[in-house]
Amino acid sequence: MQNKKVLLGMSGGVDSSVSAILLKEQGYEVIGATLELFSNNSGNTNNHLDVKNVCDLMNIQHFTYDYKNEFRKHVIDDFIDCYANCKTPNPCIECNRHMKFGVMWEKAKELGCNYIATGHYARTEYSEEYKRWVLKKSNAGKKDQSYVLWNIPKELIEHILFPLASFENKEQIREIARKNNLKVADKPDSEDICFIPDGNYKRFLENNSKMMPKEGNIVNSNGEILGKHTGLYNYTIGQRKGLGISYSKPLFVLGFNKIRNEVIVGEEEELYKKEMTVTDINLLLIDEIKDWMPVQVKTRYSSKVADAKIRQEGNCIKVVFDEPQRAITPGQSAVFYVGDIVLGGGKIV
Repeated sequence: MQNKKVLLGMSGGVDSSVSAILLKEQGYEVIGATLELFSNNSGNTNNHLDVKNVCDLMNIQHFTYDYKNEFRKHVIDDFIDCYANCKTPNPCIECNRHMKFGVMWEKAKELGCNYIATGHYARTEYSEEYKRWVLKKSNAGKKDQSYVLWNIPKELIEHILFPLASFENKEQIREIARKNNLKVADKPDSEDICFIPDGNYKRFLENNSKMMPKEGNIVNSNGEILGKHTGLYNYTIGQRKGLGISYSKPLFVLGFNKIRNEVIVGEEEELYKKEMTVTDINLLLIDEIKDWMPVQVKTRYSSKVADAKIRQEGNCIKVVFDEPQRAITPGQSAVFYVGDIVLGGGKIV
């Protein structure tokens, strides 16, 4: 008999709570797992109570695991290091790789589970065409989260369940929660970085690293000094507001010179690039890209896909877009799609 035991990551939100309902309806033996990742006493306590209420209501076994040290090492330290090196990170991607689909999978195996599940809007299925398990977009349109899952281990895909894959909007999820009398049915989505609940990442960096405001020059592409900045980590590529510069045309952040402590600005057309290089690559669909390959690319979570061709060059991937793309940002992830299937991805250099 097939092992239908699954460890479900539960945050206290409506997505993971409804995932528990759906998995039970599909005949899985569900165990809930909550990962304690950082210290935020009030928020954590409320979320833990919500998880406990759901698990008690559904008669699901539940465990809480303390992974604060691992989260600090793999997610928070990476977040700080990126900003220290003039990159803009996406901490959810590192959390998925190391925590939800890293340490949680190890815990699942210890508990005798054949699967792990989360409330992500994504899909896994076996592809006859590629003769392997693949990660695909969900039906959720703009809320699809396949973008933040590109760097999970490909051998794990066949052991991952995404119960919300077929839903098109959040209201459908909330309606299931209401029908099952879940108190979290109308709980608001959390939009901020989980370990920075007030959204003030600049203050977080100053409180948790050696980064402090350090004035330097704002210059244009020709090196002409146009003003002063308050610290490189206070700016991101594409930013227009808050530069404090008076100029004949709107100016945007184009990049940084860390050695000279400069913020480089320019006009909007200078933000567009047709090529980029991607490193730290993880290929899910194929083992190697041997020649130029047409794909669609997302360069940040909120962006639309863009047509491009890619080629692997050692440990990097060269990307050439059909049309120039705006505000390509080092540190963000580039994710490659073939239709609805995630080919893989990497970090923009």
